[in-house]
Amino acid sequence: MTSVLNQPLELPCGARLPNRISKAAMTEGLADSMNRATIRHERLYKRWSEGGSGMLLTGNVQIDRNYLERPGNVAIDGNGGLEELGKFARAATSAGNHVWMQISHAGRQTMKLVNAEPVGPSAVKLKMPGGQFGTPRALTPDEIETLIEKFAQAALTAKETGFTGVQFHSAHGYLLSEFLSPLANQRTDDYGGTLENRARFLLAVIRRGRALVGDDFPIAIKLNSSDFQQGGYTFEDCLEVVRMLNETSLDLLEISGGNYEQPSMMGTDGVLEPVYDSHITERTKAREAYFLNYARAVKEVAQMPVMVTGGFRTLGAMEEAVRAGEADVIGIGRPLCVMPDLANRLLQGSVSEAPRAEDTLRLGPGILGPQSSIALIKTLNFIAAQAYFCEQIRLMGDGTDPDTRMGALRALVRYQRAEMAAAKGLQR
Repeated sequence: MTSVLNQPLELPCGARLPNRISKAAMTEGLADSMNRATIRHERLYKRWSEGGSGMLLTGNVQIDRNYLERPGNVAIDGNGGLEELGKFARAATSAGNHVWMQISHAGRQTMKLVNAEPVGPSAVKLKMPGGQFGTPRALTPDEIETLIEKFAQAALTAKETGFTGVQFHSAHGYLLSEFLSPLANQRTDDYGGTLENRARFLLAVIRRGRALVGDDFPIAIKLNSSDFQQGGYTFEDCLEVVRMLNETSLDLLEISGGNYEQPSMMGTDGVLEPVYDSHITERTKAREAYFLNYARAVKEVAQMPVMVTGGFRTLGAMEEAVRAGEADVIGIGRPLCVMPDLANRLLQGSVSEAPRAEDTLRLGPGILGPQSSIALIKTLNFIAAQAYFCEQIRLMGDGTDPDTRMGALRALVRYQRAEMAAAKGLQR
């Protein structure tokens, strides 16, 4: 029997996704010293294109080279590279799939090795150990207006260079989601205070972006279900923002959660996916896909298709989520770093589940225990896991296969060396 995941999805703008699997956005770190795309992006995304996902979401493409999520981000900021973006897009659509550019601004989550003074809605510093992030400077209203235009212009550039859609990143603690958070956003002007004001920046970006790209080009949003922090952005806030998004011409809403201070997007402990059983039950499905309960409630409010990313590993759980109307698109991330053709295997029925992190990430239960309450250890676990998968991406960008025998500590050392070298080589 043909999987429900093989069914195409018609989007509100008229575009059509060939199946219900999307490669989720993951940071690549493969740009050159001017933050332009390289042949490594072409190699990597051609491989993922041939891997069978109906849509590929790129990692963060930044709108300001001064505020990067990491030194190797691609950026659209007067730095040229349009020809390279075109090659990137052509490679990423070589198998007839979509590729959407994820457009972002790192905000206060810009590391000191990139910029010692990041920007944000307010001068509220990240509560992270290790001193890796500086105290942000609050953006002025004029700067916010400029950023709205830069987000929209980046969307137009994506369209003009061959990308088939865009996603504005308003999750995981980056700038657009910082404005939604009452912890990060303590402004008293039109961009702060009430939720309506805190969402003003995001809504303006969508509307200006739509005005530039036209009605038939897909625009998506990645939105936190919650920041999972006391006094912060809540699920009730999320549902209200979704109601606001219903008034825009949005084509796809991806639900996620967390930020650097509370990395729920990485799983229950920041490293390993939740344990799950072999039979698909409500309890199993909820534990495997850790944002699905939120997405189910969002689907009752949202007037656009919904994508869920985070924890899906078994074919049965993916199919049941789509069949039950809990998700329209299934996002898969880290498993595609070790099995880039996973989508084809799932759609063809040759595998019934994705690789689990505990099968590939050689950490055991974590560097010093998965449930540790020590903030520094949690951060180290988070960074080591990210380093491991980033190194797999780097290998594929170099034209080689993933190395699942790589230990997490070795990956962490290689990752940190590469990041420092990239930061030193940045040309401003």
